[in-house]
Amino acid sequence: MGARSFYVYILAKRIGGTLYIGVTNDLMRRVAEHGMKVAEGFTKRYDVARLVYFEVFDQVEPAIQREKRLKKWPRDWKTSLIERESPNWIDLYPQIAGAL
Repeated sequence: MGARSFYVYILAKRIGGTLYIGVTNDLMRRVAEHGMKVAEGFTKRYDVARLVYFEVFDQVEPAIQREKRLKKWPRDWKTSLIERESPNWIDLYPQIAGAL
């Protein structure tokens, strides 16, 4: 059995728009689910599906801790985090679809 990865990710509706922070062990599947709006909830209600940031972890506990910490951050901190990696809030999903 291979090493498992866990992901903390941020989705956005648009540049500067509504944000959603989540954690998963299958980033591609989870972002696709948000995009297809298969689950009821926040991302479906607010049409949040653009993957603008993610981090990779080897263990689930630090990933969950990071997710909880990010959710408590002020919005401008979250925006700065996103813009350090992607100033134009580019949807990362198409770029990483073949990489994971």
